[in-house]
Amino acid sequence: MSEAQAWNEETLVENRMIAQLQKLGYTYVHGVELDKERTSQIEVVLKERLTESIQRLNPWINENNLNKVVRSITHMEAVSLMEANQHFHELLINQLSVQQDVGSGRKNQTVKLIDFDNINNNDFIITNQLSYTHANDTIRPDIMLYVNGLPLVVIECKSPALPPDEQIGQGVKQLRRYQQVNETLFHYNQFLISTSNDRAKVGTIGAKVQHFSTWKEPYPLTVQDVGENPTAQDILTIGILEKERLFDIILNFIVYEPEDGRVIKKMARYQQYRAVNKAVERIMTGEHPQARGGVVWATQGSGKSLAMVFLSMKLRRMKQLENPVIVVVTDRQDLDTQITATFKRCGFPNPQQAESVDQLKTLLRQGPGATVMTLVQKFQTNEDEEYPLLTDSENVIVLVDESHRTQYSSLAMNMRIGLPNATYIGFTGTPIDKEDKSTVRTFGTYIDKYPIEKAVEDGATVPIFYEARLIDLHVQGETIDTLFDRFFRDYSDEDKERIKQKYVTEEALTASPKRLKTVVPDIIDHYEKHIQPNGFKAQIVSISREAAVAYKKLLDELSDYESAVIISSGHNDKEEMKRYALSRAEEKEMIQRFKKPLEEDRLAFLIVCDKLLTGFDAPIEQVMYLDKPLKEHNLLQAIARTNRTYDKKTHGLIVDYYGVSRFLEEALGIFHEEDIKGAMHHVDEEIPRLQSRHRRVMQFFDYINKSDLEANLKVLEPEDIRNTFDTAFKKFSESMDMVMPSPKAQPYVDDLKWLGKIRKLAKSRYYVDDGTMDISDCGGKVRELIEEYVYASTPEILFEPVNILTNKFEEKLDEIKTPEAKAAEMEHAIKYEIRIKLEENPVKYTSLKERLELLIEQRKARQLTIEELLEEYHAMREEMMDMEQESQSFGLKDAKQLPFYQLLEQQIPVEMEQESLKDLTEIITDIIQDNAVIDWIEKEDVKREMRKRLKKQLRASAVPNKQVESVARQLMELGEIHYKS
Repeated sequence: MSEAQAWNEETLVENRMIAQLQKLGYTYVHGVELDKERTSQIEVVLKERLTESIQRLNPWINENNLNKVVRSITHMEAVSLMEANQHFHELLINQLSVQQDVGSGRKNQTVKLIDFDNINNNDFIITNQLSYTHANDTIRPDIMLYVNGLPLVVIECKSPALPPDEQIGQGVKQLRRYQQVNETLFHYNQFLISTSNDRAKVGTIGAKVQHFSTWKEPYPLTVQDVGENPTAQDILTIGILEKERLFDIILNFIVYEPEDGRVIKKMARYQQYRAVNKAVERIMTGEHPQARGGVVWATQGSGKSLAMVFLSMKLRRMKQLENPVIVVVTDRQDLDTQITATFKRCGFPNPQQAESVDQLKTLLRQGPGATVMTLVQKFQTNEDEEYPLLTDSENVIVLVDESHRTQYSSLAMNMRIGLPNATYIGFTGTPIDKEDKSTVRTFGTYIDKYPIEKAVEDGATVPIFYEARLIDLHVQGETIDTLFDRFFRDYSDEDKERIKQKYVTEEALTASPKRLKTVVPDIIDHYEKHIQPNGFKAQIVSISREAAVAYKKLLDELSDYESAVIISSGHNDKEEMKRYALSRAEEKEMIQRFKKPLEEDRLAFLIVCDKLLTGFDAPIEQVMYLDKPLKEHNLLQAIARTNRTYDKKTHGLIVDYYGVSRFLEEALGIFHEEDIKGAMHHVDEEIPRLQSRHRRVMQFFDYINKSDLEANLKVLEPEDIRNTFDTAFKKFSESMDMVMPSPKAQPYVDDLKWLGKIRKLAKSRYYVDDGTMDISDCGGKVRELIEEYVYASTPEILFEPVNILTNKFEEKLDEIKTPEAKAAEMEHAIKYEIRIKLEENPVKYTSLKERLELLIEQRKARQLTIEELLEEYHAMREEMMDMEQESQSFGLKDAKQLPFYQLLEQQIPVEMEQESLKDLTEIITDIIQDNAVIDWIEKEDVKREMRKRLKKQLRASAVPNKQVESVARQLMELGEIHYKS
């Protein structure tokens, strides 16, 4: 580390955090001073402070037991670091037990290590420059946080002068090295922090960098409460190290969950912490059961089941609630089993799973302290039977998982009859809001929302991309009808029609052998080229159980990929179906195998019909091949199987062979637009970013002939240029990895290969052993292209993409021979122009977008000839090119004013003279320009003043009062685009 970096790390990061922690009430003791309290650097626990704390918190304890307790803490026996850490966490939460007579005979007495109820009754210190030695290795973490002499938090600081994408990674790498070198220090660790001030993330022992997460919101405070322009470090520090929140996290938001033969320590992410505490606040402050309930919307894959565990743990520990009955309700057997297993794995005390209708009634009558897991179906009754009252206690809290599905039925009504005064909290990833079904109306208002786009932005899930690969079915109409009539000649016309309706169905056509023989080779080809090289796995969703078996047989016949069929079996199944049926144990084994890395287990495909479309969590699954009509929340639930995070996984992918995109819009229509934004991305949406990233990385070699290898390598000689190029290349290859299944990536493939060659040769020539030029971080399929190309010839320079608004576009069109190809090129170019300009002038470009969509529909319906369509496209292009002249025709001084003019024209309901509208536009743009100081977009006070002046002016105009707020907001958004300062 350079001297400048060390200075930056200490002054900008370490000292800043220490100062903030002191403001939060921590005592700072320099490492040199604290070292005097230890007999040697081997000691990680501050024994004197621990001993004093135990005496203070347990004044009855005798010296013999005190020494025993201190020794049991400082000399823990365990076969692994994780085992020791879990054991210590249990001692911290559940307390130790010693035998001692305190006046009523020799009995077991509990010993507190920390007083969680009285925060100020504990000793909080922070220190730096404190060394720990084990064997021959000495480590010195940047900041240590001790409570009662126990090292609970380790903090590693990195310089903000490092490349941004390396700052957290280097800190985590250091923390992982510390764990290898000195396990004992981490026996007591609750969580770890890696920070560079601008970036800060928290994780647990054993976690890799991708499992560290940002703490984006310091609930119950807001980001504004932290201070002016707080950094990520400031927010994280107050969010998890403020004393009360630190204790809350240790007590209620850490679990140890066995997965695939090892234990993983998990700590809540900020959104889980926020949702749980909001739910607790609602339960504590609601005046009646209905007011205490509500909905927690946690996007699929963002940790909903764990949030339910955290909430249950906190509710169970809260003395004010007097040990409530907690009921966890799901609507599917696999989910009931899954969530019960999650509760048990996480160490939740004695969750009881209802095995029958009668047992459920017995369990719910047990009284305080019970935790009952059940299917909603177990609230059923016989035909004429009324459901009985089970308990009228208000101290019952019902947590309903996937609350969008069955909570509008008679079963849910029975549950409310049996538990009339319970508090009902619905957890869902896809809430319903229709006239006859509404999650919010059923449970109460939203307690917390964590929408799709936020989960993707936080890295809690990956974005899902959508690709349609429809297979056309060609049926010879007259011939098949003639054959049908001959086959069924003995039936009446009425019976023939009934036969057609029953058997000539969409399901029969979708599962037809000839169609599947077209689909399966395409799946194999797609998987082989785009999924398998990255080491990911796939799920096929078929229209029927029979189709699932047909898929399996064709996959076995046409490829060497191992697959398994997971479908429910029926008593009347034919022998062929029975051959593929799995027992529950076999099914479980297949699922476990599927979750393993491809290099460990070759099971690459799971083929399903209805199973594993909800509640199934396999992060290694990147693609779902969808060949079944799914709608509404079932569709959103299914596609979310691909959104789990996994090492090197940048996105999930839905390959649609059925055509569900028409249902997707309806499914997303359930929500408000801002809530579902980002649920699915068409591959086309990545194209503008790919173009931008391509340009950025190619700029390094502007004006240099591609064939001049030495000149191109010379560009990358300086280390800083090489690192910047490396980052740009990674971004470009990431975009290519997302788009590559689409032919639209083709124009960039040769440049990708060439850049990969240059990158490899630069790595060889300017070798630095720090991993910065390692190709292994690129997507697998991109890597294959690059590695293959290193031995191939120099690529030809491709035709550069041309802007639709330049004369070169006409030249490009002239090169295209057929009118259909010309129309396709123009449609693509107009769509692109609209997409990138929509924010600049929403009124104009929304109108153009709607016009384009109408033209496409009319052409599909054969209402336009190809020549008429081309004429319309040319007219649209002319209109887009004439924007500059259009602003002058309204008498505006500046073309930038046009979108403001058109927005005001749209929002003012009465006819306004053009001159008056022009004057209002100029006043509005003057207000924005007057306030547009440097970086005004980041300054809340400036934006507040601007908004105030805009609203005052709008109220004085013809804009209706109720629209003033909305129009002002839209004008501000335009201002941020056109007058950035």
